[in-house]
Amino acid sequence: MSTPTTTRPEATPRHDLPLTHPTLPRVAPALVAVMALAAALLAGLLLSWGPGLIGVVAVVVFAVALPTWSLVVEGPRAATDRLVTTLVWSAFGIAMLPLVTLMYQVVANGAKMLNAQFFTYSMRNVIGEGGGIYHAIMGSLLITFFAALISVPVGIMAAIYLVEYGGRSRMARAITFLVDVMTGIPSIVAGLFAYALFVIIFGPGVRMGIGGSIALSVLMIPIVVRSAEEMLKLVPHELREASYALGVPKWRTILKVVLPTSLAGIVTGVTLAVARVMGETAPLLIIAGDTDSANFNVFAERMATLPVFIYYSYTQPGVPPEFGQDRAWGAALVLIAIVMTLNLLARAIGRLFSPKTGR
Repeated sequence: MSTPTTTRPEATPRHDLPLTHPTLPRVAPALVAVMALAAALLAGLLLSWGPGLIGVVAVVVFAVALPTWSLVVEGPRAATDRLVTTLVWSAFGIAMLPLVTLMYQVVANGAKMLNAQFFTYSMRNVIGEGGGIYHAIMGSLLITFFAALISVPVGIMAAIYLVEYGGRSRMARAITFLVDVMTGIPSIVAGLFAYALFVIIFGPGVRMGIGGSIALSVLMIPIVVRSAEEMLKLVPHELREASYALGVPKWRTILKVVLPTSLAGIVTGVTLAVARVMGETAPLLIIAGDTDSANFNVFAERMATLPVFIYYSYTQPGVPPEFGQDRAWGAALVLIAIVMTLNLLARAIGRLFSPKTGR
């Protein structure tokens, strides 16, 4: 008996998609950038444009030409990607332009003042050329040190209460609200607070370095609280529970387990807070004052600081004004270098004290 034969339907023709598609050459962005800059320069020469307008026109021409070329060759998806990439880099360049301009101006005007005399002499009995910022550097370091001495313990203990003890209590909510309010306080208000406090104690016209430290501590405390609070929250609850399971009391668990685990982030936050307040001028103008001599006692008399020295040297440079203004630029460069060093130190400390993790 023969089995019936079945006829197989004819296979439909396949249209394979191409695995490759045309793309622009790698040098396309550079080529378009050169052509856009050339077109902008030509238009600028013909219409007497300034360098800023020429740069803006070059960026606009580049942002239009490159995606259009990509749309014709690569398709809409690649063109959109190139357009967004161009916009992102343009925004980055706009954000970096003020910083680069500022650094260029400070370095160009202040680098010539950096010498041994500038760092080792004060302005005592100096009129015109000469003098230095030794007294202002020491004043800034002492005032900032005492500000950190006040604010760091208060901020860390407040953060420990909020994370470990406060929970959702009314006191914790009140402290959180006050910290948020203090974060937005203008610096001059902190200076007025310190001045009013010292006027009540010592009388009108009081000026001393410890007042500046208290004013800066008002600005530092919310930063320290916030940074320490976030670091303490990152500590896993399993570590606390393991310590409690061994019979370790809560205060010792915090001291021996929680704080060492979050030490890197806390130290980084403290260092960034110090860098943040070191350039404040308004509170120190009000309560710390200014002087031409070095003063190492924060509990007596006026103290010079770098921000106040820069302010007075540029606004009241004396006659002739060139020497005072040059000292202001040099002090500004030194202040930026100190703040930058503190930020780099914060990163180094964060890496040094961060918990070591194995694979």
